[in-house]
Amino acid sequence: MKYLLLMLTFLLTGAVLSGCEQPLEGPPIRIGYMNCNSVKETMERFQPLTAYLQQQLGRPVEAIPVDTQDLESRFAAGEFDFVHGNSLLYVILKENHDLQLVATEKRGQFGSRTAGAIIVRRDSPIKSLKDLKGKRMIFGPQLAPSGYMAQYDLMLQAGFDPDRELDYYALPRGTFKHEKVIYGVYFGAFDAAAAPALDLEIMTREGKISADDFRVLAQSETIPYCTFGASKNVDSKLTEKFRKALLDLTPETTVEVDGQRLKVLDAAWIDGFETLLDKDYDPIRVMAKRVNMPPYQEF
Repeated sequence: MKYLLLMLTFLLTGAVLSGCEQPLEGPPIRIGYMNCNSVKETMERFQPLTAYLQQQLGRPVEAIPVDTQDLESRFAAGEFDFVHGNSLLYVILKENHDLQLVATEKRGQFGSRTAGAIIVRRDSPIKSLKDLKGKRMIFGPQLAPSGYMAQYDLMLQAGFDPDRELDYYALPRGTFKHEKVIYGVYFGAFDAAAAPALDLEIMTREGKISADDFRVLAQSETIPYCTFGASKNVDSKLTEKFRKALLDLTPETTVEVDGQRLKVLDAAWIDGFETLLDKDYDPIRVMAKRVNMPPYQEF
């Protein structure tokens, strides 16, 4: 009888403990998240993912929003253990600081890839890249692989030099830059725009624009999308555990944040994660060299 009581006590205690959240141990893991549209939006998107990673890793995890232009210098200063940014930033940090590839984000029709498009209004007389001569064009941020680099490269490959042959081109300031690019040509402020294919897809799905509003003059090959990377100083076992946590995410995975139960992927606007190879980023390297962009720029 005494033995049965001891066994019952053990089972009940074990059941209670297994339902409790495990205590967090060790120093905090710092993740630098590239700001896409704004700090507020970045934190709202990635707070649930950060909470999920904290649960899976059993360590405190800090989410740190960082401007695109500042990400390399802050990473080099040792501020982050992991970073989440666009694929050009991955190539820059890989080349200059030996960033370790963790996983690539999947979103939209191309999954873990994306593309850059050059668009005009449907009623525009511009029918080809050559017709852009003497016209006004708006590009996305300069470190955006599918909002600047891919489009600039498309024109160079077609024998069109944007610096010499466009009458004027501009880069938007402030937040929501990719939407400003698309609206810039939609409302007639510019003749053409360098639009990420994914943003066109999303804005169409959300009813902000219609696919019939634009004509695509050219579209780049697909290139890897946003990417998680790890500092070379992070223990390899932790990196593998981090990667596994990302790959294990499903549309049904939830986490509690501020008393709310949220779907992690939905909150982050992500369809999932995939493991790519470093060589899958070679098309970005080729584009960056042709366009004379970091990390290969020659002054």
